[in-house]
Amino acid sequence: MGDGLSALTTIFTETYYWITVVLMFLIHVGFVTYEVGASRRKNVLHTIMKNTMLIPLVTVTFYLFGWWIYFALPNVPFGGDFSDAGWALPWAAEMGPNMTDHLLGVFWAAFLLFSWTTASIVSGAVIERIKTSAFLVFAVLIGSFTWILDAAWGWHPGGWMVQILGYHDAYASGVVHAIAGGSALAIVIVLGPRIGKFGPNGEVRTIKPHNPWLVTIGLFLIFTGFWGFYAACNAPILDLSGDGTFFSATSIYLTPTTLSGITLNFLLSFSGGLMAAYLVSKGNPFWTYSGGLGGIIAASAGNDLYHPIQAFVIGGVGVVFMYVIHHWVEKRFKIDDAVGAIAVHGYAGFFGVVVAGFMLWGYPAADPMHGDYSLREISIGMFVTEGGSPMINPLGNFIGAIIMFWVLGFLPCYVVARILKAFNMLRIPEKVELAGLDTHELGDAYPYHAPQETEFESIERTYAKD
Repeated sequence: MGDGLSALTTIFTETYYWITVVLMFLIHVGFVTYEVGASRRKNVLHTIMKNTMLIPLVTVTFYLFGWWIYFALPNVPFGGDFSDAGWALPWAAEMGPNMTDHLLGVFWAAFLLFSWTTASIVSGAVIERIKTSAFLVFAVLIGSFTWILDAAWGWHPGGWMVQILGYHDAYASGVVHAIAGGSALAIVIVLGPRIGKFGPNGEVRTIKPHNPWLVTIGLFLIFTGFWGFYAACNAPILDLSGDGTFFSATSIYLTPTTLSGITLNFLLSFSGGLMAAYLVSKGNPFWTYSGGLGGIIAASAGNDLYHPIQAFVIGGVGVVFMYVIHHWVEKRFKIDDAVGAIAVHGYAGFFGVVVAGFMLWGYPAADPMHGDYSLREISIGMFVTEGGSPMINPLGNFIGAIIMFWVLGFLPCYVVARILKAFNMLRIPEKVELAGLDTHELGDAYPYHAPQETEFESIERTYAKD
């Protein structure tokens, strides 16, 4: 019976993660659809291709070294040496077909889809002006190094940020979204705005998407894929008692949770974000849709523990925060974030991590019965509960938010962007940007229009004939 139960649990877990991977693939489908709709007609194919080639590059590099980083570096540089994770290296017997291991491949794939998501968030912010080769450099940097390093530090139950700071970020407000937002901010600062985005006196101009319906469909696909994202952040069933008397789903930190609970919080934070964005943007469709996603992200750090009403309020307030900050930064610093990715993911994610530190103050940050807890010995006293478990607290999560957005998000991408710019490898030439990337690299996605023709010119010519 024990062997049978173990086999059933293994098969269930294997299927569970496989389904989350399929659902999370819809996030990438959504990003591609959304960004194509937000692009102007002359840049459609270029937008598709850079997001498409992200997939194989990040997949290969994540297989070669990204997976190993998560298990080898949770205690580096604070609290310990490299962990022994030889089994996660690409030449290990475990990293291939292995009839004794049903879980590694699907668990690896779930983390890989997190990698795609993190890199794709940056893609939207830089559309219509970045070279494909430059974007792919950033995709590998973010998808296979910086994001998985922050996951090792702040998502691994034994990571030094969890054990020393009491950092808690169950559904990746910081681990995925804040780091992607910080990365995007660094790149667009160096990259500069699209031609015509700002007027001669600094006024902000709206560059309209060529297909708002694709924007809508893309965002709804992302909403759908996020169900898989949330589920993949859980272990579906774990013996928390150690003796077979208490099984539960757990968060990434191996703390008890339920799919029922996170479903309530997901939907309430989603609704709070939609409603707040609709009100603050005065019914603007683009910001209303984006607000739904921003609401989920703002509440994600603590949605394993929040009450649904808390999730609703935090989702709404987080969206107002991101909306106000986005427009202030855009106007004050002339930042051209083409799809609002820095706001929806970066500002809302940063907000979510900080708020979780206050709202969940005193809860255990990770399960005291599992993981590596040797770091307790060097933890600061205020960050540890009486039982010795790391404690969620405002300072720990604030420091964590800084690390996610600025240290691992902004700084590495800013340095790489400056290097690429110095070698003229970052931005497309002005003439190419004006004509459209498709006309110079891939051909026109709309062959029934001449590359140089615009709708306005067509109207003029029609009236001239009349």
